[in-house]
Amino acid sequence: MDYEKEMTGTAEVAEKDRLDETALAAWMQAHVDGFAGPMTLSKFKGGQSNPTYRIDTPGASYVLRRQPFGDLLPSAHAVDREYRVMSALGPQGFPVPRTFGLCEEREVIGAKFFVMAMVEGRNLWDGAMPGRNPGERRELYHAMIDTMADLHRFDPAAVGLGDYGKPTDYCARQLHRWSKQYKLSETEEIAEMDRLIAFLPGSIPEQHASSIVHGDYRLDNMIFHASEPRVVAVLDWELSTLGDPIADFANLMINWLMPPEGRASIGGLPHAELGIPTIEQAVERYVARTGYPVPPMDWYFAFCLFRLAAILQGVKKRALDGNASNPHALRMGRQMRPLAEAAWHFAEKAGA
Repeated sequence: MDYEKEMTGTAEVAEKDRLDETALAAWMQAHVDGFAGPMTLSKFKGGQSNPTYRIDTPGASYVLRRQPFGDLLPSAHAVDREYRVMSALGPQGFPVPRTFGLCEEREVIGAKFFVMAMVEGRNLWDGAMPGRNPGERRELYHAMIDTMADLHRFDPAAVGLGDYGKPTDYCARQLHRWSKQYKLSETEEIAEMDRLIAFLPGSIPEQHASSIVHGDYRLDNMIFHASEPRVVAVLDWELSTLGDPIADFANLMINWLMPPEGRASIGGLPHAELGIPTIEQAVERYVARTGYPVPPMDWYFAFCLFRLAAILQGVKKRALDGNASNPHALRMGRQMRPLAEAAWHFAEKAGA
C-alpha cells in the first residue's frame, strides 16, 4: 500500500463524519480571530484516533480536530490536552501549529473539538524516504531527533505545564493505563500481552529526568519545511503528558526495529547505505543533545512495543464496533499480535 498516496491530503467528508456546518461557522465567527466565511470542509485521510478536518475560507485555512462520535473510553481522545500543550509550546518557539480555540460543548458539532492553523509543508509517511539521497535522509532524521531532544529539554513549569501530569513514575502510570485500556478493548487472548502485563511493572528502570513527552512522536506526526530539513510542526499530541523522556525517545526508536511497510518503520533496511542514522547513532545524538545517560533500550523497547500493541487493540475494537475514523483501522489492528511477540522478545533480553 502506498501510504503517502492513501493517507496524505484530504477527501470529501463521509456521511458518518459530517458536521453541523451552520453551528460550526457560528462558533468560528465567535471564537476565531479573523475568521470570515464562507467555508468548505474536507477530512484528512490520515489519523486513527481523533478525526481531523480541513476548513478553507477565502482568507485562510484552518484545521479542526474532534473527538470521535459515540461512547469513548475514560481519558481517551483528549483533544483538550492536545490544545493545551500546543498553546503552551507555540509561544516558546517549538514547532506546533498556532491554536485558535477549544470547544468543550459537545452540542455544537456533537463532540469536543479545537481549531488550529493549517501548516503547509511536507508530510512524509515512508521512513525509507524514496527519491531522496543519503545526505537528505540523514538531515531529515537528524531534524526529527533534534526536535524531540529540544522538546525534552523544556522545563514544564516554566512554560505553564507544571501540572500537565505527574512528573515521576511515568512508566508505571503508562503501564497501568494501557493495561487497563487493553483489557477494556480486548477482543482475543494474546499470551504475550498477559506476560508483559505481569513482568513490566516490576522491572521499571530508574527515571533520570522528567519532561514533556509527546507520546506518539514519529515521522508521519510532523510536517517538514517544504525545502529545508527542518520540522515546522509536530502534530497529534493526544497522548502527551509529563514523564520519562527516555520512554518517549524509545517509542520513536522502535521504528528502527519494525519491518518496513511504507510508513515510519525502517527495520532491516541498510541504514548506513541510505544515510539513515543507526540505532546507536541516533541514541548517541539524542544523549549528546539532552545530556541524559545512555538508557537501557531493551526494557524501553519492550515497554513501547507493548504500549503500541495496546493502542492498536483500541483501534481494532473501534473498527469492529463500526466507529473507526479510518478505513484501514481493522488492518492496522491485526498488527497487534506481532507487536506483542516482539515486545516479549525484548522483555526476555531485559531479564524476563
